[in-house]
Amino acid sequence: MTWRFLGGSFGLLAGMAILVVLTGSARTFGAMVVGLIPVVGAAAWLHRQALLRVDTSRRTEAESFARILQGLSRSVSPAAIVESMVGDLGRVTAADHCVVAHLDGDSGSLVATLVSMRPGVPSQTSALPAIDLVGSADRDPDRVVERIAGAIEAFFGIGNTLTVPLRSDRAVIGAITLSRRSAEPWPAATQRVLAGAALEAAAALQRVDSSRAMAARASTDALTGLPNRRYFEEFCGLIGRHRRSDDDPGVGVLMVDIDWFKRVNDTYGHDVGDQVLRAVAKAIAETVRDGDVPARFGGEEFAVLLRHATRQVAIEVAERVRVAVDQLDLSEWRVPGVSVSVGVAVGARHDEPIGELLDQADRALYRAKRGGRNQVVAA
Repeated sequence: MTWRFLGGSFGLLAGMAILVVLTGSARTFGAMVVGLIPVVGAAAWLHRQALLRVDTSRRTEAESFARILQGLSRSVSPAAIVESMVGDLGRVTAADHCVVAHLDGDSGSLVATLVSMRPGVPSQTSALPAIDLVGSADRDPDRVVERIAGAIEAFFGIGNTLTVPLRSDRAVIGAITLSRRSAEPWPAATQRVLAGAALEAAAALQRVDSSRAMAARASTDALTGLPNRRYFEEFCGLIGRHRRSDDDPGVGVLMVDIDWFKRVNDTYGHDVGDQVLRAVAKAIAETVRDGDVPARFGGEEFAVLLRHATRQVAIEVAERVRVAVDQLDLSEWRVPGVSVSVGVAVGARHDEPIGELLDQADRALYRAKRGGRNQVVAA
């Protein structure tokens, strides 16, 4: 607008000057020319101020976006991603609320976090009503975003919103929504920053999900779905470092081994043997208590870390595991059944290393094997 004002006033000045030259009437048109000079000067000044405002706005926009990128690059969880960008989004966009909704990889639900830009107001995180985002790449993305925006507005009771999608491999995995109380339209600068933030936030969420999936694969036994030996030993080390003299010293270990498992593989084949391993692992996981940590230790051997367990409790849990495996129905694979031998060890002192308990439980397991199998032996 200021450029049109400047161009128009300069054109008038040039026109007046041409008329002076052509008509030779310097007195009449000269006065008009002189009068137009301050108009042209004012137009130039206004244009310069407008350029400065645009420059300042773009610089602020770039700095805010840079801070958002810096925060996202350090974020290691979805919550950290939300926290790292909403503050800057609120400052640069003058929004009253910022909502980040994303597909949670663990639960499969759409989790939304609302952050108020008013100081002292705590954020809110809730699961939105069911919105099917699976396979949204085959649908109209605009419709998916509209549904998310509608769910956010209805759930949190906010209005005058601006919503952009979070995309992953062309599928919509969530959205960022800004809201403010005033009815003024959202400026183009806000839309640019929000679109850029959504693009980077989606990439950051995808990076975090990939990292978590890789970590889960690294600590999980692919065949049984139980934690693997590496995770079990790291967890035992962590528990050992956090035990103190005033803690309950009752930490126990079960070592569980399938009896005559080589015969199962030789008789029915390794594919059936894998099915038997899965069934035994499931029986162990469903039998131990909440808080206990079962793991596949290697081959046909399993280990269980028992928290807050006395010797009697550990023996009872071990016996339940033995019975649960003994009662497995494996007729689907034409296997008459399998049994397990279990070795038990419980720490009597708070400073007793868990590695020593594993050795004790392992020796007890071999005594159970030598004693006839399908039994529980305590160290």
